[in-house]
Amino acid sequence: MVARILLWVAVAWSLFQLWYASPLPFVFGFGILNDTEARAIHLGFALFLTFLAYPALRSSPRDRVPLLDWVLAVVGGFAGAYLFLFYVQLSGRPGQPTTLDLVTGTVGILLLLEATRRALGLPMVVVACVFIFYTFAGQYMPDVIQHRGASLNKFLNHQWLTTEGVFGIALGVSTSFVFLFVLFGTLLEKAGAGNWMMQISIALLGHLRGGPAKVAVVSSALNGVVSGSSVSNVVSGGIFTIPLMKRTGLSGVKAGAIEAAASINGQIMPPVMGAAAFLMVEYVGIPYSEIVKHALLPAVFSYIALLYMVHLEAIKMDLKTIPQRPTPARERMLRMGLGLSGSILAVCIVYYGIVAIQAVLGGTAPPVLAVAGVALYVASVWYSSRYPDLALDDPNAPILELPRAWDVTRTGLDFLIPIAVLLWCLMVEQMSPGLSAFWATVSILGIVATRKPLMAVFRKENLAASVRAAWDDLIDGLALGARNMIGIGIATATAGIVVGTITLTGLGLMMTELVELISGGNVILMLILIAAISLVLGMGIPTTANYILVATLMAPVVVDLGAQAGLPIPLIAVHLFVFYFGIMADITPPVGLAAFAAAAISKEDPIATGFQGALYSLRTAILPFVFIFNPAILLIGVDTWPQTIWVATVSLIAILLFSAATMNWFVTKSRLWESAALLLICFTLFRPDWWLNQVSPPYEELPASEFLSAVGQAPADGRINFVVEGVDLMGEDVRKTVNVPLGEPGEPLERLRGIGLTITQAGDALMISNVDFGSYAKRIGLDVGYDVVAVLRKADQPSSLIPIGLALAATAGVAALQFARARKQAEEGGATG
Repeated sequence: MVARILLWVAVAWSLFQLWYASPLPFVFGFGILNDTEARAIHLGFALFLTFLAYPALRSSPRDRVPLLDWVLAVVGGFAGAYLFLFYVQLSGRPGQPTTLDLVTGTVGILLLLEATRRALGLPMVVVACVFIFYTFAGQYMPDVIQHRGASLNKFLNHQWLTTEGVFGIALGVSTSFVFLFVLFGTLLEKAGAGNWMMQISIALLGHLRGGPAKVAVVSSALNGVVSGSSVSNVVSGGIFTIPLMKRTGLSGVKAGAIEAAASINGQIMPPVMGAAAFLMVEYVGIPYSEIVKHALLPAVFSYIALLYMVHLEAIKMDLKTIPQRPTPARERMLRMGLGLSGSILAVCIVYYGIVAIQAVLGGTAPPVLAVAGVALYVASVWYSSRYPDLALDDPNAPILELPRAWDVTRTGLDFLIPIAVLLWCLMVEQMSPGLSAFWATVSILGIVATRKPLMAVFRKENLAASVRAAWDDLIDGLALGARNMIGIGIATATAGIVVGTITLTGLGLMMTELVELISGGNVILMLILIAAISLVLGMGIPTTANYILVATLMAPVVVDLGAQAGLPIPLIAVHLFVFYFGIMADITPPVGLAAFAAAAISKEDPIATGFQGALYSLRTAILPFVFIFNPAILLIGVDTWPQTIWVATVSLIAILLFSAATMNWFVTKSRLWESAALLLICFTLFRPDWWLNQVSPPYEELPASEFLSAVGQAPADGRINFVVEGVDLMGEDVRKTVNVPLGEPGEPLERLRGIGLTITQAGDALMISNVDFGSYAKRIGLDVGYDVVAVLRKADQPSSLIPIGLALAATAGVAALQFARARKQAEEGGATG
């Protein structure tokens, strides 16, 4: 009975989220909810399910739900949904809570903390309690973080009855689209796409040296396309890849570490990045498609670098390959050519076919495209039905012959349809993440509901049994998606307490002074401090909550102090920096959740697995520092395809050389000075401008009178650097160098208003007369009353090809030395033999 209640409440939560994200409420004029009401229902479901799904103690019964937990579930659900149930009454008396409001707020926060303890563990509760304590004890704090304190009424009103605290942006993002992306990934796995992607990876890479480890990397990358959880990536893929790696000679520690290192990168792999990436839409103020564009190259480079590290590990250990059926080289090349050209042709046909239909039919195109999509799906299932279903790999079975890639691919072509829908809606149609996830989820729901029955029809099997199985899969998928969201929903709500404390006490402004005091204004020290904070916090709290906490506290500090130091850091670079190190915490000892999950599968020491995984993940840890000082890797300031190819090539070589240096192996085992030389070369490739800046300044200052002209001449989606001076809120003189994006070409003042900045001109003097609340300009620390005193133009410097060319020449020198040494060692080994 309890299991049935849990099942159907979870299904109801998934159905509610689908309804809220869909256009249906506006079509029928029924069930239209504003953001606050939806967040309240979302939290109500999360609290109710937490108390029923997570026992209070280890000693609590597992065969039944205690009566107290039922009471807590009902009360928690009521408190969470309070803003929905009494929305009209609350909106009629803002700032004037009644006794019932205050009691509900008190009970709600206490139950939220208890739900957090059950679902996420004690560390997150401790963090929240520290901030609650700070709210009330502000007058007793050290001067640098002191504030007046707050009354209980003010605290409860701020945290529970407004959208400044628990029901703030974080819970809003969880409600609006994170749920649907989690549900999408869950349903895709339920349909069998996870095993399909795994088998494709094995078919493509299993024959290579260290192939199973490379399979783990590629399958995690494929999973990362549709999943945003490190631990779920480890568990879903690791049960196959870790035993497979061990069977081919890797130690259990290294097998677990490779899987964990590959899986944490699933959160940085577009298009479905970790839940925290969707929060950036709100925090940075740019479309999700832009975030995907900026995050793409670092994510791809990180995976390629891990593949290279795995290859070096395989060479060092002389690992064996998985046998494959003998195929003539000519046939193998022909198959590869047909596979690549066929894939490109299929993508082009689909893309240009959709564009042509939209151009011809205009507003009537969507239903036609929907019918075409259904026809394509049915045809794909018919084609797949001609071949046997893929069998799950048995980790304990002997290594068999590798399948051919096309033999695997043809069994699940229809799995590409929901991924294509998601990518099209996000990247081409530029829909919101929530609406994109809705249409993608609708498509995968259709597949889960109809794939087995269609297979039964085409194979002439028992249709009734297939329909029942499809129905069971559908219900189970909806319930499992909701179950997977409980922790995220609770985490974002609890993180709201931290955010609410910051807005209530003004802690954000104080943190600027504190970090500046500790770092002495040095940007590198400041970044190392923030990376350390992210890693420490991430040991006890989920990535999403970690990102909310550090981004809210520290991102404005980095931008502000960087601007005061003359370093205009793009806002997206700072948020990705925080995001990356929050993810790194999942593998960093002593509490790396992904490493613990991998160690449980490999049956090895989790701490040793964590340390080995952290070594493999150094190539991910270096990237955030790179894109703070060289935003080109985020495709910022890169306007043409030749520029993109150049930046990608040089950056890829740099990250591969960094990987070789950390592995202490390039062509052969490196000597200490060779690894040091590779690190210096890596630095030069990532930052050729550093060497040039030692010779001549990177920018020349033009007078403020040139500012509007420079804005007008900037290309579409270009960026501009300029200098402002003024007095901050603390009454101190400040000088900042800032970098802002400009939209489409147009009149200069209008382009500036597009980022929330209004400039008033008086002769040659320019003053900021208004900064829109929540705008990009506000987020990077610009304020009313600041004067624009200069605009920065790229100075004429020696070509960056000079340091890059010298670095590549040095690389060739190191490689030549190692080739000669390896040849000599081989000759000596042959003579000895």
